[in-house]
Amino acid sequence: MSSNSANFYAVIPAGGIGSRLWPLSRAAAPKFLHDLTGSGQTLLQDTWDRLLPIAGEKIMVVTGDIHAEAVRDQLPHLQNSNLVLEPSPRDSTAAIALAAAILNKRQPGVIIGSFAADHVVLDQKKFEEAVAEAIEVAQGDRIVTIGIKPTEPSVAFGYIRKGERISTSACTVLEFIEKPDIQTARKYVESEEYFWNAGMFIAKAELILEILKATQPTLYKGVIEIAESWDSDSRKNVMDRIWPTLTKIAIDYSVAEPAAQQGKVAVVPAQFEWHDVGDFAAISELQAQGQRGQLSVLGSARVLTDSSSGIIVSDTGRLVALIGLEDVIVVDTADALLVTSKQHAQKVKSLVESLRQSGHSELL
Repeated sequence: MSSNSANFYAVIPAGGIGSRLWPLSRAAAPKFLHDLTGSGQTLLQDTWDRLLPIAGEKIMVVTGDIHAEAVRDQLPHLQNSNLVLEPSPRDSTAAIALAAAILNKRQPGVIIGSFAADHVVLDQKKFEEAVAEAIEVAQGDRIVTIGIKPTEPSVAFGYIRKGERISTSACTVLEFIEKPDIQTARKYVESEEYFWNAGMFIAKAELILEILKATQPTLYKGVIEIAESWDSDSRKNVMDRIWPTLTKIAIDYSVAEPAAQQGKVAVVPAQFEWHDVGDFAAISELQAQGQRGQLSVLGSARVLTDSSSGIIVSDTGRLVALIGLEDVIVVDTADALLVTSKQHAQKVKSLVESLRQSGHSELL
């Protein structure tokens, strides 16, 4: 890593329910607290280990207060002063901006990098190289994102349109684009001018806050007031008073997109394999590693199978028998059983919403 990393702090926003991974992922135990890759570690632990060579233990985790115990158990080297607990979910802007404000108060001029707790990266060396270049570009008062080269037309991701080259491999960002339809996604991939948006942002903390001040002044004022009290005895009272009033908005809309319109965003192309494990189909493909017709098993299931493929995820130890089913998804938990196919994996989110509307909150 370059010497620039000495002024670098990693931030891990560990939020969200991961509703497409129900019934394994729940509000009290979201997907980042599970081992979904078979690595023997949870996604959160894998993220910590990925960032450790870059930031040392200068890593801040922002998560819900209901996950505090689990996060502390899984990350025993996380400093208590670097654990930011949210009383309730307020989306990514509040989480990342508060981390930026706290760290900038402690270390003026700090560069922060935000990396989701639930992604998978398969080439550590190339990941470190991309982050090193991003830190270098961020020194020039730009917000830098790491763009993923699309492997196929996908409607599951937002896209980043690149502009002119500004460093070894970094380019300006012309615009961020919402999840497109399949025809538009196909055009993007064919043009080779677009990346998938993986939500990784590296920038000076003060630049993030400066843009937020212009786009969301009330939200900016709130996180600054919380940060001013953070390392004092008044933290809890200030947090309890202000946090519930903060606007719920993704950082893409409050910071990244407005900054791109001002020409202040750059993208570094990722040379590593990346997965967001957004649904069970993605987990199945990750486990299969390109081998068709394979049945993958995560967890403690006992399995009997004949002419079947897909994935079984279990935390019950129950016997699961499959005969003649292709691309099947079976998720077995103590109080719920999900059976679907890879083709319909994205629809699990709709099922979760139906459970919520019907009052079955105990299953969420």
